[in-house]
Amino acid sequence: MIALSLAEIAAIVGGQSCDIPDPAVQVTGSVVIDSRQVAPGSLFAAFAGEHLDGHDYARVAYEAGAVAVLATRPVGVPAIVVDDVQGALGALAREVVLRLGTDVVALTGSSGKTSTKDLIAQVLQRHAPTVYTPGSLNNEIGLPLTALTATAETRHLVLEMGARGIGHIRYLTGLTPPRIGLVLNVGTAHIGEFGGREQIAEAKGELVEVLPPDGCAVLNADDPLVRAMAPRTKARVVLFGEAEDADVRAENVRLTAAGQPSFRLHTPSGCSDVTLRLYGEHHVSNALAAAAVAHELGMPVDEIALALSEAGTLSRWRMEVTERPDGVTVVNDAYNANPESMRAALRALAAMGEASRAKGGRTWAVLGPMAELGDESLAEHDAVGRLAVRLNVSKLVAVGDREASWLQLGAYNEGSWGEESVHVSDAQAAVDLLRSELRPGDVVLVKASRSIGLERVALALLDGGVEGEVAAR
Repeated sequence: MIALSLAEIAAIVGGQSCDIPDPAVQVTGSVVIDSRQVAPGSLFAAFAGEHLDGHDYARVAYEAGAVAVLATRPVGVPAIVVDDVQGALGALAREVVLRLGTDVVALTGSSGKTSTKDLIAQVLQRHAPTVYTPGSLNNEIGLPLTALTATAETRHLVLEMGARGIGHIRYLTGLTPPRIGLVLNVGTAHIGEFGGREQIAEAKGELVEVLPPDGCAVLNADDPLVRAMAPRTKARVVLFGEAEDADVRAENVRLTAAGQPSFRLHTPSGCSDVTLRLYGEHHVSNALAAAAVAHELGMPVDEIALALSEAGTLSRWRMEVTERPDGVTVVNDAYNANPESMRAALRALAAMGEASRAKGGRTWAVLGPMAELGDESLAEHDAVGRLAVRLNVSKLVAVGDREASWLQLGAYNEGSWGEESVHVSDAQAAVDLLRSELRPGDVVLVKASRSIGLERVALALLDGGVEGEVAAR
């Protein structure tokens, strides 16, 4: 964070100094909420969680080098006491961003946010110093913490914004007002909480409503609900997608033998070829969104194309592709899942399986429940099971309880009988099955909602190849 004195911080957050011997002492390090991350010069924000209360770790943080603690009560060490730590953290982030004058790029969408944010960050880093959301810390705490890592050298601040209801994105944009707002798509993620896609569109569109007249709304031309957000903004609108009227579009989209997208990138200032290192055709839309943002910020098309072609995966467990020494390929996409991302992952698996099938390899889809789908849950799980069969996935392993049985039921009703699909109770059962049946050339996709913890399957499979697993057993 930029250096601020404790007196300045207290004024910004409307707090009272407590046990602070010298208000002129500056916070020169990071703002953290985990006492284990404290470094000399830090400010420790004490949150009271469900299981732990950060106030109990105030002295630990202070002794580790924290200048002071942001707290709701005196803690026996230098502190700035406020009524609401979350609100104070947001106020501090807003002030820092406004002082820096950094270009803020905010993005939202039902799926692909983190992958697209990672692409934007990698492209913009070639242009100027860039700070971006780590992982998917896109909520009321993660977003200000990210913003507070910006320094005087930071030119671009790329912030992912999540929403679980109307008003969430409007609140986040109030903390870090964006000049560029990107909306990727409107899908069915969290539809059980929102109540319908129209309500999701209403919430996501809050991003473009707050953009200034000299700002830019980057909208997906291929998603009707996103395209329809154009009248809701005062900012200039830039469309991206494969539609003919898109300002930034892709032509001649194809997949390499390994399942990586290749296309001709068209922008208002020229064209260039792109071949992504990422897997799956769904990343074309993500790459176009990143290209539209970079073009708006002044990057030449050739530089954008090169940066996209060299970009990789920054966040864990999102289409992480690893080939084991024995020739088995594990695709760990277990961070989260919704119907749109599940379908995209299955199509990527099918594309990757084309090359392996010629060598006798098979495709395995190890799938778990998709959370927060409400009344749509049965239909959506059934549809995913059916799609696995239509894409000719060799083996479907449905992991879990009720929702997993719906996945297998969809596969069964689509024509998958015998040993083509199986329902197992938990991650360990899936690991045992795979260890006994995988052979060189197989491609295994692991995907489910984060709460299920299905990444344990992928991590277990990567802990040694078949020979190592047999020896371990």
